[in-house]
Amino acid sequence: MLTLDQVKSKSAKRLEGLLPAVHAAAVKLIERTYARGVPIIITQGLRTIEYQNELFAQGRTKPGPIVTNARGGKSFHNYGVAIDFALLLPDGRTCSWDMTRDGNGNKLKDWMEVVDEAKKLGFEWGGDWPHFKDNPHLQMTFGLTINDYAAGKRPAAPAKEDECEMKAADANLIIKRFLQPDWADAKKKGDAAGMQEANRLANVLREASGQPKQ
Repeated sequence: MLTLDQVKSKSAKRLEGLLPAVHAAAVKLIERTYARGVPIIITQGLRTIEYQNELFAQGRTKPGPIVTNARGGKSFHNYGVAIDFALLLPDGRTCSWDMTRDGNGNKLKDWMEVVDEAKKLGFEWGGDWPHFKDNPHLQMTFGLTINDYAAGKRPAAPAKEDECEMKAADANLIIKRFLQPDWADAKKKGDAAGMQEANRLANVLREASGQPKQ
């Protein structure tokens, strides 16, 4: 199993250029979903206008399926306030966009567990859109429209990272539902490393929510 640091390192380059609050929220999303047994990878972050136009051409003037309805300058990705994600499979190399996958065996769809945590952090999910659904897409626009961004407007003040802080109640629920059973199972098997990892992840969540380590 990959460590949290290994999982985070796989997304680090794609987080470059995001607005600070979006960057912080994306990192927290990786941490929270990992704690739930659902590792993810950020597959898209900031896009150049040129690259956006290349994506728009796909399925229209270039081969491949249509993947976006947004031309260059008309995507929130162009302004560092949007990310795309995928599930990271156990081999640490393969990505999955299977929305029915239940890799952690808790009878919940992994994809929707990610969406649940993302919404708690303030992200809007592209899967909620009524027309062109974009299931890997998450954005945090701070009340501005795409036309506002295209016209040069930005959030009035830098969004504070602590606005994305995990609440203690959320952290404790994740610990109780996922990490405590993992710890107990590892203890039963005599797996000291597994016990240590479950305890370490629980402390990551405690620290993220302003609680002391145990």
